[in-house]
Amino acid sequence: KMIKSVVTEKKNIRGEEIEYESGGVRLKGYLAFDAQQEGPRPGVLVVHEWWGHNEYVRKRAHQLAQMGYTALAVDMYGDGKLADHPQDAMKFMQEVMSNMDSAEARFNAAKDLLAAHATTDGTRLAAIGYCFGGAVILHMARVGTDLAGVASFHGSLGTESPAGPGDITTEIFVAHGGSDPFIPAEQLEAFKSEMDSAQQDITLLVYPDAKHGFTDPGASEKGKRFELPLEYNSEADKDSWAKLGKFLERIFN
Repeated sequence: KMIKSVVTEKKNIRGEEIEYESGGVRLKGYLAFDAQQEGPRPGVLVVHEWWGHNEYVRKRAHQLAQMGYTALAVDMYGDGKLADHPQDAMKFMQEVMSNMDSAEARFNAAKDLLAAHATTDGTRLAAIGYCFGGAVILHMARVGTDLAGVASFHGSLGTESPAGPGDITTEIFVAHGGSDPFIPAEQLEAFKSEMDSAQQDITLLVYPDAKHGFTDPGASEKGKRFELPLEYNSEADKDSWAKLGKFLERIFN
């Protein structure tokens, strides 16, 4: 399935497909940066929803490039695999989550690629993730990955291996839909307790009416098609993105 090229408001934003490798698997990422901006700037990894590396994460990479960052939309599934149906999405997601060593290696391969890019200040990196991607970046935070910050949007908050004091060395931002049945209230409470035990401050935004996928304009259509509680919420989307911008400014300065 082809991904259309992303239209960008600024002419000087360059987007390029970029291949990298982890554990013998070919990964297909997408890098975006402002070609006219001078000097190295912080880098941000963008980890996709359970559908895979699609146009949506590329759009987010472009938005980050417009904000002055070099952004890499990663491929956690390999070969740029995309799911059209929730059953496939679930299968792809479970394949990755059943082997966290391999998942960490794939994430770190993308992180190294971004850090080494000519436009990136490799000492200032962050990661954002959506849905499945939120679970990935929170896992990377729990295992002490060297990042300035991670931000999860409607991501899964649960874990089999909760963080303890001193485990997390990065700032954490979570935007959560209060009406998201995939991430019930108990999971949110358990996450808050875990972060308390780990002595970790978090930026937590809860949007009471928002459902799963609230940042993705394509979510409502998928929700209807597959009879799933997915729904775009433009207010929660705009607010959480504006607050992400402030979070990134703060962690990088």
